[in-house]
Order: sequence, then C-alpha cells, then structure tokens
Amino acid sequence: MSFTGSTGDVLQQVNQFVSMLDDLCENDPEAYHKFIEKQMKEGAEYSAPPELHSCMCTDVLEPRKGLLYINICSWKRVPACQDPSKPLPVFAGKLETDTDEGQGWYAVLDVALNASVLQESKRDKTEMNQVYLLALSLAQQQHGFRLSHQYTVISHSPKSSLDDLYHRLGFQQRPNTAKQPETVCQTPAALLQQISSLRSEKQDKDLAAQIIPRPAEHKKKGLIQVISTTFEQPQKPEFQLEVKTDTAGVPRIVELTVELPKVCSMSECQLRISKDDVLLEMEDVYYLLLEFPKTVNEDTAVAIFNKKKRKLTLKVDIL
Repeated sequence: MSFTGSTGDVLQQVNQFVSMLDDLCENDPEAYHKFIEKQMKEGAEYSAPPELHSCMCTDVLEPRKGLLYINICSWKRVPACQDPSKPLPVFAGKLETDTDEGQGWYAVLDVALNASVLQESKRDKTEMNQVYLLALSLAQQQHGFRLSHQYTVISHSPKSSLDDLYHRLGFQQRPNTAKQPETVCQTPAALLQQISSLRSEKQDKDLAAQIIPRPAEHKKKGLIQVISTTFEQPQKPEFQLEVKTDTAGVPRIVELTVELPKVCSMSECQLRISKDDVLLEMEDVYYLLLEFPKTVNEDTAVAIFNKKKRKLTLKVDIL
C-alpha cells in the first residue's frame, strides 16, 4: 500500500482510499477486518529487526593486513529475489574498524539478505557457500579490500551485539507499546494512520532504514544487487602522500595532504595515527586508510586544516 505523486495527488489518493475503507467497513465488515489484519501484519513484519544468521572471517591483504569479520543477517526489509535470473538484493551496513592488542587491526561488516534466501541456502551447503562468496565480493567492491580466497565460518565476531548490528545497519527499534489497539474499535482513518506508521520508511530524519535499489553489481548469474540506506557510503578523498628528505637525501618526514571540500572543521573528523598507518574518517562522508611508506614516530605528528582551502596537511617524523 503506497501513495505516489504530488502533494495534492497524494491527498486525493488518501481520501479515496479512506472512502473505500469506509464503504468496505459498512458493506462487508468481515472483508474489511481481513484486509486490515493483513496490512497490519505486513507492517509489523517490515518493522522487524535484522537477525544474525552466521559469521565468517577472512584475511585482509590490502590496503593493510588484518582480519575482516562479516556477519550474515536475515532481514525482512531486504526485498526477496522474485526472479532467479535477476540480481540478488543485498544490503550492507557501515564498516567498523578497530585494533585489538591480541590480533591487531580488524574490520566488521554486516551483510543482510531476505530471510527466504538464507532459508533456501541453509538446505544446500553449495548455496550457502555462494552466499559467503557474495559477501566477500561485496566487501571488496565497496571498500577496496583485497581479500584472501579462504574464509572460516565462526561462532561469533567482535563488536556484534544486537545493538552493534542495529547501529551499523541503520535500524532503530520502535518503542514497545503495552497493548496494540483493537482494530475492531477503530475508524478506517485511524487504522490507516496506524498502518502507515508501521510501514513508514521515514519515521524521522535520523532513521537510516530506507532501502533504495541502485545499479547492480554482477557475479556469475548477476547475483548481487546492492541496496543502500539513506546514508551514503563514505567516499575516498583525493590525497597526496610524500616522503620528504633533508639536504643529504635522507628520508626525514612523511607528509600527507588531503582534499576535504565537504569539511568545515576538523572537529567533524576522526584522525588516528600509528607508526604504520593513518586513518581519516568523517562519518558517512569520507574514509581514508593509508599505510605509511616508512615507519614513523606517531608522537611527532602535526595536523593542520586550512579552512579556506578545505585541505588537511599532516606531517610526521620518520623513525
């Protein structure tokens, strides 16, 4: 149930729909209640949260070595594939990275598919293997990773509580109500409002749960169709990385300059530096992870942001 067109057209469609419900309620109460129950059920299913299905782990070879954990999730909000010859709708959440003292750098990515796809794949190991390979392919396409061809299915991955999953996938739980109102006692207009609330894709400005198909990426039978949320995938900004030498030609400083036209202040960004690499991130806007050409002393790092040119300059001494 959806209404499209200009504001006037939509209002006219809504009024016509409410009038139709009024007539149905008066002339065929049984059909009216069946219709309402069906709409309410579909709305509740659409609002259901993603569920963790399985976890996998593989080695990241480039741009830096580490581990990639992928959580495979089922989510009724992701469309089911209606035609096997067409791309499979796949939804990827935000990439989260961290460093652990024991295992070093790692990243976590959540990939969601319609529950029916995972139910079918569960009955066939070959099909499930295809799902894992598609998840690896998606990670490489969207984040520029070069990954190992080998992976391991694991029992759990780091940073993968339900709250973590919901946050990265852009899902917000609706507050629970003590009791759902009885549909029998409501007017068609009130029921329409309740159904629309359940099915709404834009509950508020911060709800990043709308899914919009974009051009498909193909692998084998065109099995991947990437689904995006209202937030965009961060882009890689233009940069220049140089090693500066002294008069004797000895490498002394690593200098990184980054063009950031969408940044007004460095308080909007996160900048992390280690002796081996640098990470610059502005949520949903920019993501830049680079390995230094030389090992550096991170304690000597100096970063200056030119507000007029929207350019960041980072200098750090070489060890």
